[in-house]
Amino acid sequence: MTPGSRRAFAFLVNPASGGGAAPKVVVPLARALREAGAEVEVTYTASAAETPALVEAAVARGAVVVSVGGDGMLSSVAGAVAEREGVLAVVPAGRGNDFARMLEVPTDTAAQARLLLDGAPRRIDLLRVTGGDGTTSVVAGSVYAGVDARAAEIVDRSRWLPSKLQYPYAAVRALATYRPVECVLEVDGVRSTHQAATVVIANSRFYGKGMAIAPAASLDDGLLDVIVIEAASHLDLIRALPKVYDGSHVDLAEVTVRTGRRVRLSGQHRGGGAVPVGADGEALGALPADDAAPLTVELLPAAVRVLA
Repeated sequence: MTPGSRRAFAFLVNPASGGGAAPKVVVPLARALREAGAEVEVTYTASAAETPALVEAAVARGAVVVSVGGDGMLSSVAGAVAEREGVLAVVPAGRGNDFARMLEVPTDTAAQARLLLDGAPRRIDLLRVTGGDGTTSVVAGSVYAGVDARAAEIVDRSRWLPSKLQYPYAAVRALATYRPVECVLEVDGVRSTHQAATVVIANSRFYGKGMAIAPAASLDDGLLDVIVIEAASHLDLIRALPKVYDGSHVDLAEVTVRTGRRVRLSGQHRGGGAVPVGADGEALGALPADDAAPLTVELLPAAVRVLA
């Protein structure tokens, strides 16, 4: 990869991200890069199935692969870039943009152009998720089961609300109606059982549009941060919600924090019923109820190079 204006960029853009905000972000940024002498190719795609071939072609010609969209788009791109030993860049254009927040990616066009032209690649960790049925995916930020996955479902149906209200509305509504999860958690071989509101397995500090769910998380420390919020009354959980924004929730007695490199999780709602699982804003189906075939999350240390 060459420095400065000699760099080539392959923008992969999800046109639906951020309610259609992505194209508005791309056009001035691509213009600024071209004016600086860089080569820029822009591809609009909302299909994760197309991503590997697009990334392979970009890496083969030495281009930086630029993910333009939300956290879900980023995860699908990051895994493909890591597999091909390419270089990744992130331009936030989704609703949450939590991984870009973790990378401290600027939001104005001029600063973004400077980062892309002059930024140095650094290696960061990713997560590999394996379902109970053996299907695998790569995730950049976090995997979660319980009330927060339910909140993500509500966000997807709350597009009628202004963007800044969607996540708070979904969080309160999910907390007001949640059912405890009876789960078995295993971190690096150490087992524990919980009656939980949610379990989060995090690489990044942030999720849910700025909530510092894992305040000690680092992208390059070679560790997963596991946050268990034990079941409590609906009102107590809603009252504690503001603490998640500054990370002070981890000081509550109801919150357990563990770290490790391999996490296994299974469970179901108290009284029966499937528990939703999500990752970076995307649904991953139901949590396996059988602890003999759990959801498994493994750290992929220093998996991908990213401009930051």
